[in-house]
Amino acid sequence: SFIAHVCSISKEHDVQEALDQLIHDNPKLNRASHNMWAYRFTETLENGVFVLKHDNDDDGEDAAGSRLAHLLHVRNEDGVFVVVSRFYGGTKLGSKRFAHITNVASEILDGFRER
Repeated sequence: SFIAHVCSISKEHDVQEALDQLIHDNPKLNRASHNMWAYRFTETLENGVFVLKHDNDDDGEDAAGSRLAHLLHVRNEDGVFVVVSRFYGGTKLGSKRFAHITNVASEILDGFRER
């Protein structure tokens, strides 16, 4: 099964803080097979220049982090950090796993933006 979480971020330090609170402080998510994530936000430098910052990690779920990053890009998301946790149930999904990852991430992002 796949579970997604999302939060607002405005600086890179927020990412580690969110990871610590979400994954490391949550025994269930800490036991997930994979906790893949991506973030994207715009930082304003002292000289007024805007810089888009983004990164991702697949936590061993090959190419999943980059798929999440691509989703954030095509949705033009800004100021968000999304994590998808996978709990391996014994069935190899192959490339279908990307549809599951994208769907749960899209659903939570839709709900997050509606607030």
